[in-house]
Parts: sequence; structure tokens; C-alpha cells
Amino acid sequence: MRKVGIVMGSDSDMPIAEKAIERLEGYGIPYEVHIYSAHRTPEQARIFASEAEKNGFGAIIALAGKAAHLAGALAANTLLPVIGVPVKSSTMDGLDALLSTVQMPSGIPVATVAIDGAANAAILAAQIISLDDPELAQKLKKEREAAAEAVLAKDATLNGTE
Repeated sequence: MRKVGIVMGSDSDMPIAEKAIERLEGYGIPYEVHIYSAHRTPEQARIFASEAEKNGFGAIIALAGKAAHLAGALAANTLLPVIGVPVKSSTMDGLDALLSTVQMPSGIPVATVAIDGAANAAILAAQIISLDDPELAQKLKKEREAAAEAVLAKDATLNGTE
């Protein structure tokens, strides 16, 4: 199974990254976590991204706040899917990070989830990896079915039809 890279621009992003880690662990997906800055360690970020496929990664999750150039910097150096997670900071409640992550130039796409949406980033990474892993695809399908059943059970309780 391919692994997922989780790259944070700062260790202050770790509480959000933990949401992705929990999901990946739940799916049994191997992962690595790194701290690289698009601005302070651009060479290390470039090397990580450019060697990611060779090193067994199937997707990269990039978490960053404020200017949030990390996902784009990684995407510029790999053909692997990069999933950006804008992180809420004291500046503009994360809107600046969201716009920096989602507004990529043509030819360098970054899939972007909601502000602090690391759990969804992990699910998306799992879906990408599941294209070559039928067992993982089945886990994801069962999770979706269970979520649908839970909603329908709540509806039945609400309407007295359980």
C-alpha cells in the first residue's frame, strides 16, 4: 500500500494534523509526518515532493496557515495529488490560508479542503490510494454505508418511525 505524506508548515499545525493521522491510522494507511516550510526550508520541501513517488507515497497532505504556500510549493515539484489543508490562524480566521491554498495557477492543481479540514484530507487521500487497493476501497464503502445508516436512524427516531 502506498503511504501518505503529511507536511506541516509549522509544529503549531500538529493539532490539526492529528485529525488526519487518526483517520489514516483507522484505515491502516502508512504515513510520514514532516515539518517543512515553503519559505524557511524550500529546498527540503522541494526534495521531499520531488522524491515522494519514488519513496512510496501515493498522496501528500499539506497543512499551512497564513500565506499557506506549502501545498503549492509541494505540488510544483511532484505529479502526486497534493491535498491542501488551510489552517486557521489569528489572521483572518484562516480565510487568507484558504485563498492562498485554493488559488493555484493553471497546471499546478491542489485539491483543497475546508479550513482545518484535515480529516477530510485524509479521507480524500485514502480514496486516491484505494484506486489500487480493493481492500481499502471496501473499508471506505462500509464507512459511507454506516454513516448513511446513522443518519437514517436519527431521522427515524425524530419522526417516530424507528
